[in-house]
Amino acid sequence: MKKMISMLTAVLVTSAPGFGACSDVPPSGMGGAMSVNSGVTGKVVETTTAGDYTYINLEKDGKKAWVACPPMANVKLGQQLGFTGCTPMMDFESKALKRTFDLIMFCGAPLSEAQTELLSKKSTGSSGQVPESKEGIVVEAAKGADAHTIADIYDKIDQLDKQTVSVSGKVMKVTPRIMGRNWLHIQDGTGSAMQKNNDLVVTTNALPGVGDVVTISGTIAKDKDFGSGYKYRVILELGSVKPK
Repeated sequence: MKKMISMLTAVLVTSAPGFGACSDVPPSGMGGAMSVNSGVTGKVVETTTAGDYTYINLEKDGKKAWVACPPMANVKLGQQLGFTGCTPMMDFESKALKRTFDLIMFCGAPLSEAQTELLSKKSTGSSGQVPESKEGIVVEAAKGADAHTIADIYDKIDQLDKQTVSVSGKVMKVTPRIMGRNWLHIQDGTGSAMQKNNDLVVTTNALPGVGDVVTISGTIAKDKDFGSGYKYRVILELGSVKPK
């Protein structure tokens, strides 16, 4: 599977020159991707209009991302643009260009200049979408030599980085089919929202429901940055999920 790359306010690197014509319009359903109420901003470093879309390469903080939006006139190099409500498409094939984009964002019309400035200053993306903690969550800790609570993972992140761990928790949020994975937020009652050590993000091929109590085994990664707002202080990747 291709390396996961990203989406949202900061931006990710995809190398690409132009874009194709109407034959490149994404199929109905966006190839399994889902619409995300998120934003992407950046400086225009390349743009072209073809078929039903204007394609814009945005750069922010040294990273780049391609955006496809309804046709626009007079897009200028160096212009700051922002978009929300975008849908990520992984491995999008442009038949006209005979190339595949690792990721492209299909968006609506751009924001106003004031909205773009506001969006660029906000903390959007993964770090801004932690579900609200529910008082009274108590989940029995996982068992085994590699078992940890969520707060313990945060406390020991330096030594647990790139290590396999098991953790039990209640599924608080599920976001399916983003960048080829399902994204979960789990909480076990340890840590606190104030200290930002009570919620763990997990990527997995499994699809539990919100409210399920599960035990997950996977690899911990520290300071993981997929680009475009997908940046995590701690994340558990490729987790295998079992009912608790």
